[in-house]
Amino acid sequence: MAESSTIILCKKARVAAEDVAALTTEQKNDALGLIADSLEAHMADILAANDEDIAAATGNIPDVMLDRLKLNEERVRGMADGIRALIDLPDPVGKVVREYQHPAGMLIQQVHAPLGVVAIIYESRPNVTSDAFALAFKSGNACVLRGGKESYRSSFAVVAAMKEALRKCCINEDAVGLVSDLTHDSANELMTAVGLVDLLIPRGGAGLIRRITENAKVPCIQTGSGICHVYVDNCADLPKAVNIVNNAKTQRPSVCNAEEVLLVHKDIAEEFLPMIKMRLVDVREKEGQVPVELRLCPRAAAIIPGTPAGPMDFDTEYNDYILSIKVVDSLDEAIRHIGEHSTGHSEAIVTGSERNAEQFVNRVDSAAVYVNVSTRFTDGGEFGLGCEMGISTQKLHARGPMGLEELTTWKYIIRGDGEIRE
Repeated sequence: MAESSTIILCKKARVAAEDVAALTTEQKNDALGLIADSLEAHMADILAANDEDIAAATGNIPDVMLDRLKLNEERVRGMADGIRALIDLPDPVGKVVREYQHPAGMLIQQVHAPLGVVAIIYESRPNVTSDAFALAFKSGNACVLRGGKESYRSSFAVVAAMKEALRKCCINEDAVGLVSDLTHDSANELMTAVGLVDLLIPRGGAGLIRRITENAKVPCIQTGSGICHVYVDNCADLPKAVNIVNNAKTQRPSVCNAEEVLLVHKDIAEEFLPMIKMRLVDVREKEGQVPVELRLCPRAAAIIPGTPAGPMDFDTEYNDYILSIKVVDSLDEAIRHIGEHSTGHSEAIVTGSERNAEQFVNRVDSAAVYVNVSTRFTDGGEFGLGCEMGISTQKLHARGPMGLEELTTWKYIIRGDGEIRE
């Protein structure tokens, strides 16, 4: 039986991974510079391919998801700049984590080392194509990309530009591969490619992430699904809180770090909730923007109009202009609610109390916890990582935005001069 195109791609990546692991930092940085230049040089090809993707997806996916798919000149330049930012970051490969001078004489060092082949299954975000490869490459890995069908033309154009740059620097172009089989078969093959794939990273909706983490036979990272909360405390600066909530919900609602749930302390609910309705609904309607649908608990519904919250509204990642709102009696209740309903992504408190802020930071168990800041900052670029492979919501190996170091493992190197164990 002939091997599938996906398995062939993985085998080529396995060979290329050995080549990439041997590159010097200077060689990798030179290649990244050429890759960034190539993306900009092929801007017209990438945007033309993206136009075809947008035309095919329009009417078939929600408008907010079209925003994730859409590329323009600014976004392509942003992709290139994200790659250039990696050039200035330290190369994690070979970095010594710790060392020990053994009494017998040898030096034992724990150092960062490449994982090998990193595979990514992602949905309608073509910028992930360049971000993922650049991070994998700088950290010494080869990369196999399996994007969604909505973004395939865009991703193909981006990969073609990156391969051209690799050829110019005489680096094995199989260091990046794009899966052409967009059926479930290819995803299943990546999930079970034991010996070929060293780490599998899913980026997308809760259903995709759950299916992969439950069925993968290769190591995988749980990423992305974001039921993110903002809690407005009873001693919050209310105008500041309105700005934070507005930004966290509406700046880009289709992404995983957008706010889905607003928790409001009962002592300020009568004053604050009308302010939120004014900003998220009334002002947006007046300015011709999509208003936010407010899904309200009974206590909130007694203060402002909206849609009654259903049983699943506090456990749903909307990726849309929808916000669930609950009035709580205390900081303790807010923290308990987050513990019961959060996906462990990003949570924020708006408060003027240092004591309450510390309680929130210490007791909320999520990858990113904010004090008086919008959740929209949970992003590798914003965290100084250049770009990111995804947001890990698990605790082992990596947590939060996955940058260069998170795409390495460790090895022990022992150097001596003939030592033997007695």
